[in-house]
Amino acid sequence: MKAFLILEDGTVFEGTHIGARKEIISEIVFNTSMAGYLEVLTDPSYAGQAVCMTYPLIGNYGVCTEDMESGKAWPDGFIVRELSRIPSNFRCDMTIQEFLEKNEVPGIAGIDTRALTKILREKGTMNGMITTNEAYQLNEIIPKLKAYTTGKVVEIVTCENKYEIKGSRDLSENGPVSGSSCFKAAEYAEGKREKKPSMVKNLNGQGLRVALLDFGAKDNIARSLAARGCDVTVYPALTPAEEIIESNPSGIMLSNGPGDPKECTSIITEIKKLYDTDIPIFAICLGHQLMALATGADTFKMKYGHRGGNHPVKDLATGRVYISSQNHGYVVDMDKLDPKVAEPAFINVNDGTNEGLSYTGKNIFTVQFHPEACPGPQDSGYLFDRFITMMKAKSNM
Repeated sequence: MKAFLILEDGTVFEGTHIGARKEIISEIVFNTSMAGYLEVLTDPSYAGQAVCMTYPLIGNYGVCTEDMESGKAWPDGFIVRELSRIPSNFRCDMTIQEFLEKNEVPGIAGIDTRALTKILREKGTMNGMITTNEAYQLNEIIPKLKAYTTGKVVEIVTCENKYEIKGSRDLSENGPVSGSSCFKAAEYAEGKREKKPSMVKNLNGQGLRVALLDFGAKDNIARSLAARGCDVTVYPALTPAEEIIESNPSGIMLSNGPGDPKECTSIITEIKKLYDTDIPIFAICLGHQLMALATGADTFKMKYGHRGGNHPVKDLATGRVYISSQNHGYVVDMDKLDPKVAEPAFINVNDGTNEGLSYTGKNIFTVQFHPEACPGPQDSGYLFDRFITMMKAKSNM
């Protein structure tokens, strides 16, 4: 069946329909990862967007449900050059076509994804439509595309109720990290296979309790903390700061998530209350942006964002460069950062944009990239250990 990708500038790509049979309007973004398409599809940060994968062959190792970052797919649509219909992988649970159908995600294959990416890089991220309607009318569609916004998607992707994940005490005996969040993907696989054990052996977080605010958290954030021995309580995004403070956590984690951070007005107010405490805080991606906004800084939308697993970031304290996984379309404005409040900790080597902040006189540090990244790179996973060291020092452990 024919399918069409229509951009708001009037550009039309013709290809083949894949996934669910429905029409969508969404923000069109591209991801440069060569592997990890399942982690991309199940990352809640893609809510409100349709993702174009720049690597030409997608689906060749199928869908391994234990690798999912949440219990479902979140992008509105999926755009590929070639979709592999016959995967080769002993861990494969289903084809990517079956996964897209099951999760009601429509898509298009067979288009020149390199040409699409060049358009988005030159003109900036724009909205688009994926449709199978061959009788489409551009004069009717384009106004709808220009009017589309992602809106307050954090409220859509966050968990409904708080839940707890007990940290691993002995990985050799207990095996995989336990907890409802970590078992979402295993449950999705209908018990075909147990979750694989974490490779982290450092359990120096035993006795520490972390409050994780879920703005669209990838499962591997809680898993990374639990694998280090921390007990994690995951809270919905709109949880009042007072409830978290009263629970007396050893530390607070602010997660990744989708959308424009400035849309999260009530959340920003609560984060400022958390900032005013002396509780250690570590924030990733959207959490990094929200903490900046809560403390008087500003954010702006990037031309086409950073999405992929090959972004170099420089640690300004050591001069060392790490390869990172990223997924964001907004960034903290360094020109409006008060040095009395926070100082840059990381920068992007490619374009010089901010990748992390260290807050003056506070046990708070934040990063724009993903230290919990799976399938990788995992160069910056040491930041979880830094967070644990900070919590232990505050707790006199």
